[in-house]
Amino acid sequence: MKEKLQQQYGFLFEKDLLDAIERTAIYKEIPKGKIIIDIGQSITHMPLLLSGAIKILREDSDGDELLLYFLEKGDTCAMTFSCCLGTSKSEIRAVAESDTELLMIPVTQMDVWMGRHKSWQKFILESYHTRMMELLETVDTLAFMKMDERLLKHLQDKAKVTHDAIIQTTHHEVALDLHTSRVVVSRVLKRLEKDGKIKLHRNRIQVLDV
Repeated sequence: MKEKLQQQYGFLFEKDLLDAIERTAIYKEIPKGKIIIDIGQSITHMPLLLSGAIKILREDSDGDELLLYFLEKGDTCAMTFSCCLGTSKSEIRAVAESDTELLMIPVTQMDVWMGRHKSWQKFILESYHTRMMELLETVDTLAFMKMDERLLKHLQDKAKVTHDAIIQTTHHEVALDLHTSRVVVSRVLKRLEKDGKIKLHRNRIQVLDV
């Protein structure tokens, strides 16, 4: 854990903070597809990613999900931190997009480190800014992009965070992420393949235009 912590966060945090993280964090290995934090769950820890990727989702009143953004190594979820500050329950669902290693930081350390470590304060504020920009991008995508543009961007984003142009997924799973129907997704995927943007395989999609 110490080596990976140093590798991913050593350039961000001073030694005292790295030592504090090592003392208090819980190391976890999360398999692909496993829920890490669920909607309505009491927040006791905040994740710091060491490897892998996580997708952050919202859920409507009918139980349908909408993908908000992805997290990758070196990231944290500012929305989780917001819940920590308010001692409230989670408003999002975090699911491992790939096999993931992370450190779970006790929420009791949040206020302490904000006041004690400038690097932690800077990291959290920059995380807020980054996640806010990604949320605005999600809104813009929903409001202004055509479905083929949305779908291609979604696949490109998945390829980037997993560092693999071949995405292990089904049409149904893509439809859930984009809050649309599998029939629509299948039709648009075939169009994107015809345009040379992707290559379709059984339960796999190869992104050619990354």
